[in-house]
Amino acid sequence: MAEIPREKKKSLFALLGDLPTLVRELVLGEIELLKAEVIRKLKAAGIGVGFILGAVVVLLFFIGVLLTAAILALSLVMPGWLAALIVAFVLLVVVAILALLGWRSLKKAIPPLPEKTISGVKLDINVIRGVGKRE
Repeated sequence: MAEIPREKKKSLFALLGDLPTLVRELVLGEIELLKAEVIRKLKAAGIGVGFILGAVVVLLFFIGVLLTAAILALSLVMPGWLAALIVAFVLLVVVAILALLGWRSLKKAIPPLPEKTISGVKLDINVIRGVGKRE
């Protein structure tokens, strides 16, 4: 039988000397693994976002077809131009309601400062200084 060559055993000082290199290589390896994982996940997220955007575009076409169908259905009982005006008016009402709701929501968010938190921190600082009392 042939003997398997054995590595020479390293002394404790040699092992301790190799430690910074081993740690550096381990950290660099972990960083490369992190980069690869993040890139893989970002690619998957990008593909998912692309599919969702495609679905939104098709949904917009679908809504257009539904609106056309509504106009054509109304045109069976009234002139086509009147049916188109009625559908357009209904859409305008929906747009106005959504815009009003959005405006009200934005007014609540402006200014975007955490006012309650700021006043709470000021009160805490005053309590620490001994100026006021915490409720």
